[in-house]
Amino acid sequence: MAKIALAGNPNVGKTVIFNELTGSRQHVGNWPGVTVEKKSGKYAHRGIEIEVVDLPGTYSLSPYSIDEKVARDYIVEEKPDAVVNIVDASNIERNLYLTVQLLETGANVVVALNMMDEAESKGMKIDIERLSDILKAPVVPMVAVKGKGIGELKDAIYEEITGHKEHRHMTIGYGKEVERAIVSLEEDIERCPSLGKYRRRWVAIKLLEGDKEVLKKVKDAGCEYILKKADYIKKELGKKLNDDLETYFADKRYEFVDDVLGVVLVKGKRVWTFSDMLDKVLTHKIFGIPIFLAMMWAAFQFTFAVAVPFMDAIDLFFGWFGDVARASITDPALRSLVAEGIIGGLGSVLIFLPNIFLLFFALSLMEDSGYLSRAAFVMDKAMYRIGLQGKSFVPMLLGFGCNVPAIMATRTIEDRKDRLITILVNPLMSCSARLPVYILFAGAFFVGIEGSVIFSMYLMGILLAIIMAVLLRKFLFRGKPSPLIMEMPPYRMPTLKSSAIHMWEKGSMFLKKAGTIIFAGVVIIWFLSTYPGGPGSNIETSYVAMIGQWIQPIFAPLGWDWKAAIALVFGFVAKEIVVGAYGTFYGISNVNEENATLRGELHNTFTPLSAYAYMAFVLIYVPCLATIATIKSETGSWKWTLFAVGYMVALAYIVALVITAVGHLLGFA
Repeated sequence: MAKIALAGNPNVGKTVIFNELTGSRQHVGNWPGVTVEKKSGKYAHRGIEIEVVDLPGTYSLSPYSIDEKVARDYIVEEKPDAVVNIVDASNIERNLYLTVQLLETGANVVVALNMMDEAESKGMKIDIERLSDILKAPVVPMVAVKGKGIGELKDAIYEEITGHKEHRHMTIGYGKEVERAIVSLEEDIERCPSLGKYRRRWVAIKLLEGDKEVLKKVKDAGCEYILKKADYIKKELGKKLNDDLETYFADKRYEFVDDVLGVVLVKGKRVWTFSDMLDKVLTHKIFGIPIFLAMMWAAFQFTFAVAVPFMDAIDLFFGWFGDVARASITDPALRSLVAEGIIGGLGSVLIFLPNIFLLFFALSLMEDSGYLSRAAFVMDKAMYRIGLQGKSFVPMLLGFGCNVPAIMATRTIEDRKDRLITILVNPLMSCSARLPVYILFAGAFFVGIEGSVIFSMYLMGILLAIIMAVLLRKFLFRGKPSPLIMEMPPYRMPTLKSSAIHMWEKGSMFLKKAGTIIFAGVVIIWFLSTYPGGPGSNIETSYVAMIGQWIQPIFAPLGWDWKAAIALVFGFVAKEIVVGAYGTFYGISNVNEENATLRGELHNTFTPLSAYAYMAFVLIYVPCLATIATIKSETGSWKWTLFAVGYMVALAYIVALVITAVGHLLGFA
């Protein structure tokens, strides 16, 4: 089986091309040794099965971030049969820097020149054949979102992996003195057998650049004499050139890119585009933030309204399934476990699956359209003022889906103080696991305004994150955050296929959790709520009641009973279990806001005020064990992990208490 890798800058259409190539034959996991998402898939062409690996989006192959390291390591260590470099034709000046670095590694590169329609709309004309001649690599013009060029790309990949064992790509000239040094080092590298898998010229250049990863490879190969020679040459060249060599090499690559574009690119007159007109409104310094908030509110309204028929179908299925289990199983203990424990617990969580999938679908549409990059730009100035740097916006936004990958995404933040602040406030972003709790309580107590009430939870999380960021910056991490530098991709019409795939990738994580952590949780809750009395016994005499009544006094000022208290304890494992707990407590398989039995039980325990305070508590306190483990992994410190747990629990209690107290004063008891 042949292997190819997809490499490119962020926002160049890499995911669209990956989806077009692999279709449904995809797998998502993690790269070995790191918690960075790895996407791979397969397709067949002309009788050859080809595995496609989607590398993290990166602007260069200098391993300053974990994404850059993952991408470069795969290319130089795994040596795929071809590397497909996706280039944004409308922004070819910046994109070609990565192309040059890929060619220098010696990889068999196929350049997918994507978004040709956008380049043409800007009046740009690119000589494809001339570009291919200069790079000595195939160049395929494409408009991936419309499916144009996919067949030609498959043909080019096939030719590359069957017709070329090793390319003799173009070579950048770095000047006589530097070239002499490169050749000298190449001779020594050739005599070091352990370095034989790497292109000698690439290793020599990286040694002169002072690349720490390559320096380590040479040292591990037992060829320290090369390091000594490279260090001496580097110092001598630095004196002669009066420049830092890493900067010198980067400048020469940019000079090469400029020279290439001078030959192959003709720029037309600047045209005022539809993207420009939209940006005038959507990134407006006054209207930008209200528009962003309105877009998010619309997403939540859409999530709640469209999900209803799907929720009803799941409701009917689990209700029927529970009745079948009760009628079919004769053993009382097993019947109780299956009907009340497994079906009741899992059914009470899975009924909210449509809401979660639809939320991810809405966010995917905004991401694929190019709007989320504008949202980051709009929010940057406000975030800078509160002590969060611009790069923090993307992890914060990812937190609406799941706090675990969101905290991992902080690796792109270079400054440790900025990164720690982002990690510590990220759990306040309301992840999809809290959504079932919101839907349950909002549907039961706030009929007709459910979407607005749920939206208020997300706003509350954002507001609290802002307050905590200000406090952390002022008292624990003094100094100013670094500014945001990012590129605005053009607006694009999102494709249903791409957005659906994104929705499935993220939503399936919820399904996997339901089949593992949540399943185990509801079974434990069933046992604790059934025994020691056994099936049919009064839950008030169960183990779970004993534990709940022991901790209930802590929550008495908030007006919650022991069931509410113990559900929060179980929610420490995973927030969905809060809802699963209620399904198990009452033996209800269809836990939703329209269930009359559950509504009666909730109304016996909560008022609209105490229900809202409960939702706020669920929003703020410890997200889940997986998030805590990720905080420990990413900070490398138990001190910051325990600090995060402590402040979130304390903040949750304080906010819920304030909501309750103020509500009583205003007469909402």
